[in-house]
Amino acid sequence: MTDQGEEPRKTPLHAAHLEAGARMVPFAEWEMPVQYDGIREEHVAVRTHVGMFDVSHMGRIEVEGPAAVDLLMATLTNDASAIPIDGAQYTLMLDAEGGVVDDLIAYRLGADRFLLVTNAANHAGDLEILGAAARQRDAFVRDISADLAMIAVQGPNAREVVGSVLGVGLPDRNGIRVDRIGGRPAFICGTGYTGEDGVELMVQPEVAIPIWDELIDAGVVPCGLGARDTLRLEACFHLHGNDLGPEIDPITAGLAWACRPGGGYTGADRVEALRREGPGRKLVPFVIEGEGIPRSGNEVLDGESAVGVVTSGTLSPSTGKGIGLALVEANLAEKGTPLTIDVRGKRRAARVSSKPLFP
Repeated sequence: MTDQGEEPRKTPLHAAHLEAGARMVPFAEWEMPVQYDGIREEHVAVRTHVGMFDVSHMGRIEVEGPAAVDLLMATLTNDASAIPIDGAQYTLMLDAEGGVVDDLIAYRLGADRFLLVTNAANHAGDLEILGAAARQRDAFVRDISADLAMIAVQGPNAREVVGSVLGVGLPDRNGIRVDRIGGRPAFICGTGYTGEDGVELMVQPEVAIPIWDELIDAGVVPCGLGARDTLRLEACFHLHGNDLGPEIDPITAGLAWACRPGGGYTGADRVEALRREGPGRKLVPFVIEGEGIPRSGNEVLDGESAVGVVTSGTLSPSTGKGIGLALVEANLAEKGTPLTIDVRGKRRAARVSSKPLFP
């Protein structure tokens, strides 16, 4: 949310959202579309055909120089040295106690050049941490967020539509390609946050609306933050501030695979201790067995005792069932374990499931 009295920031696609009748809401200091025709309709469009999202609010940081790899190895948990040129990697930034400052995507543009995509709410803090690390090394950190708009085109037909409409070659999944769209330099990324195949386009702001309009004319459905949340939750993708944060470490969150062994990054000692000892809580996916729509903050109960909390919850448009992620005591984390969730004062039977919650 924005500070009281402060106008929210607007993306280069803001006028297109208003023209399409989007319902706009404040989100991480930005005014963003939460839905157009409806969350369910937009969700189904992505699962069955193709939809697109304005994600220009996310941060973009370029890291370059002879010590760029060393900088990322010191500040991020995954192995930046292992990213192939034109490849991408999911990674985390931690504090000294192992709490998650942010989760990011790192793209490698060259041997000593990287592009990082940050969460909007955490961008300024990430930039400060990376900048401080760069001042101790032969590396440069540049905030290029204002230089680019960002459109995520997702769904089983996303690649076919983007390639045909925009006339560009596409990278492999989890890759990045530098090309031109609308006559201007652009990054085309084989990544997304929906569980579907697709691409994320980083384009210059002045061509963002023409590209958006071309894709709409080709049948791509504009989607808002509401559908983005239900899609990512079906895929069991974490949302920072809910399923990750300063109080939720990577081991508890099930992200040990994104933390390279051997340490060398901020928070590594705590991560390795938790890896050895095992966390007291674990983040698990669950499905409500009857009626009920879980929401963040709902208690998970054992009799009258709280044994966990829902971190994210929704009604799955794909299955019609209440689904979510919950932090529970570690002994309750096995698939099939029954749970009781307090949903607005009503106890709902649920069961620990497996990832993803929709295949």
